Amino acid sequence: MQGEEAEQVTLFQWAELAKMKYPELELMYHIPNEGKRSPVMGARMKRAGLKNGVPDVCLPTAHGGYIGLYIEMKYGNNKPTESQKKWLRALREQGHMTAICYSWEEAKRLIEQYLKLPPTAAKGESESG
Repeated sequence: MQGEEAEQVTLFQWAELAKMKYPELELMYHIPNEGKRSPVMGARMKRAGLKNGVPDVCLPTAHGGYIGLYIEMKYGNNKPTESQKKWLRALREQGHMTAICYSWEEAKRLIEQYLKLPPTAAKGESESG
């Protein structure tokens, strides 16, 4: 295992250990859109909702006026595809914080900064709670 996959695995290993400090990390998950598949399996997965370009990591907790955090993991000189850029823009327009991170350390720093932002009030909930 190497590259982007290794960085993402390390990020989730950190998150598992950091749940004591940041319990919301229990909600963080990976969206498995990448990978080589047979044409038959690819078609089945698309019919079941697979979408090209969806970011790799989601933390569905609301902080700092955002309703959630999406991270596209990259490694080395890899650049986001047009489809990934489109998804990141659309998610931002819907109220999510989005980012592209090139290492697990960069993603960890972003997540910690995000979780330190004040909670975003839920719809129908007053700002004072």
